[in-house]
Amino acid sequence: MTELAPLTPEHFDWQVKDRIATIRLTRPDRKNPLTFDSYAELRDTFRALPYATDVDVVIFASNGGNFCSGGDVHEIIGPLVDMDMKELLAFTRMTGDLVKAMIGCSKPVIAAVDGICVGAGAIIAMASDMRLASEQAKCAFLFTRVGLAGCDMGACAMLPRIIGQGRAAELLYTGRSMSATEGHTWGFWNAVHPTEEALNDAARTLAERLAAGPTFAHGITKTQLNQEWNMGLEQAIEAEAQAQAICMQTGDFERAYRAFAARATPEFKGD
Repeated sequence: MTELAPLTPEHFDWQVKDRIATIRLTRPDRKNPLTFDSYAELRDTFRALPYATDVDVVIFASNGGNFCSGGDVHEIIGPLVDMDMKELLAFTRMTGDLVKAMIGCSKPVIAAVDGICVGAGAIIAMASDMRLASEQAKCAFLFTRVGLAGCDMGACAMLPRIIGQGRAAELLYTGRSMSATEGHTWGFWNAVHPTEEALNDAARTLAERLAAGPTFAHGITKTQLNQEWNMGLEQAIEAEAQAQAICMQTGDFERAYRAFAARATPEFKGD
């Protein structure tokens, strides 16, 4: 177990306050593109989160009016043209490892999206547990527009589960932008807010609510939400029976019972 609040990443901003970590990519002049190094550093940070004793919730926020413009054209796409197959596969596996690390980090992840959210940026939003947007958010899975398939970083598995097969197919084939209103109607965004300030306030409020809850149990919920994709109904019911029995042994469960019996509000401690 470790504390991650002192983390000083080189390729993104990291702040921890009241057990809530906020990540912001730090190239707003370029609409916050990703590089080989920022991919790897994000992956390693999310891999470390299951062992963090001082972080309960993560907000992946926007910076300078935009979320993320995807892979940097000059620092990623250009070099990829000159790589051989072994090098290319190492890169695509590494980008997929970021999604797997987000899914496996045991902490709820909230994407707070303002402005441009395209390519790998759209994937990061998709891989988050909850997605909030401003009215200015523009989200596109634009891989086909650079001559690639839409099946990038788990998009063909995850996006249909969020918005439906037909809608996902349209976005992945065409690479067109999904407006904030459209994404909210389709269920991609949990909520849309009028301004970046309102978006950030809403993300913080949601994160605070989650951080004040039974955080050990939240980790179990996240695990089940993702693992049950590959289960039949009987397997899922049995897995949830075991998961809930584990949660019933926690201090938070007992605290909740005693608080309710006393007609008080429970104070959860995450154990």
